[in-house]
Amino acid sequence: MRFVELATRNFKEMWRDPISMGLEIGIPAGFLAIFWSLGRNMGDQSFLTITMLVPGMAVFSFAFLLMFSAILLARDREGALLSRLLTAPLKPHDFILSYSLPYIPMVILQIAVCFGIGALLGLEVLGNAGLAFLILLVMGICCVGLGMILGLLFAAHQASGVGSITITLVALLGGIWMDLKMIGGVFYDVGNALPFAHAVDAVRDIIVHGAGFNDIATDFYWVLGYAVVFFALGTFLFRRRMVE
Repeated sequence: MRFVELATRNFKEMWRDPISMGLEIGIPAGFLAIFWSLGRNMGDQSFLTITMLVPGMAVFSFAFLLMFSAILLARDREGALLSRLLTAPLKPHDFILSYSLPYIPMVILQIAVCFGIGALLGLEVLGNAGLAFLILLVMGICCVGLGMILGLLFAAHQASGVGSITITLVALLGGIWMDLKMIGGVFYDVGNALPFAHAVDAVRDIIVHGAGFNDIATDFYWVLGYAVVFFALGTFLFRRRMVE
């Protein structure tokens, strides 16, 4: 029950911060509309079509969630709340889940907002929308897991700065606004080594080409693998803090 109580508390903390929630949803949604308009003015050859933008903006929105989840955990560490909780009969994975599960509704909301705006702007999904949702959901959970790691490693003011850098990296190396092949070189290699571009590419293939699971399996497992690694590392860091 203590796990449920902590998860509920974290859920309330998240929803009591309307400014952060507004930024998490409003900034990606605004960028989506702006870049779609820019693409229309650039003509048919533009990469900035609604089918290209929606998957990228959904993943981009998760980067904001990553930063704010890191800040919440870092604040709890600095306020000694986490130190008191470490004396409770909770296991490391209980802490990870209690700080991660409250953000899943926000992940779903971010996906819904991006696709909702996309639908208003003419988005058509040729493939399985449920499969696209699954990939984005795993990507969102992956970002929350990374946020937990940053919240454990950095102070609140540091987590904010590192989170901002991560948002920039996701935008540049995730293929959000341009095809990574257009960049090429080491940036292309680094982008493909991270999970963000794989999630974006998989969802784009589903939307544009009607790709099935077998077509995007490699991308999906790449994202899922990162999610597992992040949560395993987060559990390890919590375990270390419990014995300190």
